[in-house]
Amino acid sequence: MKETRIPTRADMPPYLLVWSSDECMPVLLGLGLGIMLNQVFICTLTGLVIAHFYRKFRDLHPDGYLFHLFYWYGFGFARSKTMLNPWIKRLIP
Repeated sequence: MKETRIPTRADMPPYLLVWSSDECMPVLLGLGLGIMLNQVFICTLTGLVIAHFYRKFRDLHPDGYLFHLFYWYGFGFARSKTMLNPWIKRLIP
């Protein structure tokens, strides 16, 4: 049997400069909201602070922890065929 090399970074999110795509979203949303509200500096700075705390949160927890947390409290996945409703605690066959 021949060994197959599996790349370690195949499923990593794309990067924009030094941030991953999920870390860029609060900054870009803050920038867009700041342009609409005419408060660019304040909203972009708020986005940077949120991205900083999100990075700390993400580094302390395993991958997918935030999605599992959202699922547990009932956010999202309303029409999912593979995930059950999180509010159903007892399944009757």
